[in-house]
Amino acid sequence: MQPPLPLIVIVGRPNVGKSALFNRIIGQRRSIVTDEPGITRDRIYGTTTWNGRSFEIVDTGGIVPGEETEIPRRIFEQAQIAIESASLIFFVVDGRTALTASDQELAQLLRRTSTTTFLVVNKIDSDKQASNVGEFFRLGFGQVFPVSAEHGRGITELLDDAAISMPASEENDENAAEEIRVAIIGRPNVGKSTLLNRLVGEERAMVSPIAGTTRDAVDSVVRHDDLTIRFIDTAGIRRKGKTDLKAEKLSVVMARRHLERSDVAILVVDGIEGVTALDAHIGGYAQQAGRSVIIAVNKWDAVEKTPSITADYEREVREKLKFLSFAPMMFISAKTGQRVQKLYGTIGEVHRARFVRIPTRDLNDFLRQEVLLRGGLPSDVKIRYISQVKVNPPTFVMFSNKTRKLHFSFERFIENRIRERFPFTGSPIIVKQRLKTKVGKPEAS
Repeated sequence: MQPPLPLIVIVGRPNVGKSALFNRIIGQRRSIVTDEPGITRDRIYGTTTWNGRSFEIVDTGGIVPGEETEIPRRIFEQAQIAIESASLIFFVVDGRTALTASDQELAQLLRRTSTTTFLVVNKIDSDKQASNVGEFFRLGFGQVFPVSAEHGRGITELLDDAAISMPASEENDENAAEEIRVAIIGRPNVGKSTLLNRLVGEERAMVSPIAGTTRDAVDSVVRHDDLTIRFIDTAGIRRKGKTDLKAEKLSVVMARRHLERSDVAILVVDGIEGVTALDAHIGGYAQQAGRSVIIAVNKWDAVEKTPSITADYEREVREKLKFLSFAPMMFISAKTGQRVQKLYGTIGEVHRARFVRIPTRDLNDFLRQEVLLRGGLPSDVKIRYISQVKVNPPTFVMFSNKTRKLHFSFERFIENRIRERFPFTGSPIIVKQRLKTKVGKPEAS
């Protein structure tokens, strides 16, 4: 599925600096940068603008032509998918080393495509090192760019020519702001990548029985009916202190960052193993970030069925994830596709709930009918007024007769009453107290 913007694909053998170039161009640390060869196992997507042109850029895993072991073979397949979608290719080589057989094999592969290819000779940190570039003209690409991704040398010239060479976007760039950003989260090996592939319809993320195979985040843009959805498949999050590899420690931090740039989180739970303490911690990250949440119980095809299995399982999950009581729960199989397509409707529903605005008059009618008349408040507490002050997420302010902030359970009580009355499925709700000062003026808390 073609992304809505022109697409630049970065390819090259392992450890030539593809991730450093990607991070330099998009201006933030999205790919893991380290000296361990082959650390980027999948395709990492970012969006940036240069000279008024917006485009997507993809960092692929290091390609090793002819390598038959599991991970390199899958990296090669992933890179081929990206190349087929490319508007422009950045072929990255290492200017500090001699031309290698792998470089030559990759060049032969790229020359067979009809897509314009820029040869990017990386790690040229000085004018003296620029003399190393000449050898790479043998690869047969007319446009050669000596750069230093680490220091930014030559990046301006590279992007100037890229902006000119890319085809015009058929979409208005403002469409990007209308995307629903969805983070697929969960502990390692619960089926996040399989779910992403089923939703997107192509093998965008690497799927393997090796726990933690996806070590970074992979964005996929999908149009479904009237929705434009950007899926963010985060690396499996592991408990602090339990991850030994430097790259996977970085991934834990980065996965939490991806939650920050999402609107909706799909928390994937293993239906066979049940909810674990780590599932609860990960769900807590989403709740703390203020994301709308959908709980997807995966591998449901492999769960032994009884007449009450669904109700019993949901009760168990709700008990362990009480803080996500607002999240709808779906029982799916990413492997077979069972109920996966229904996720799109739920994504739209929980996202719309973030923008629901309740008129002040309706809120205060609710206050009188559902709170004051039904009771449940301490006898000395009077809520004088309630108003919704913002959306995304919905935020409410209550004016009370108190000069000190009440216990947080009071806010939870009001939140629960609001949820019973108004359509906020899947969306977090923030309830704040505005206190009365001793001179009679309200004071924010």
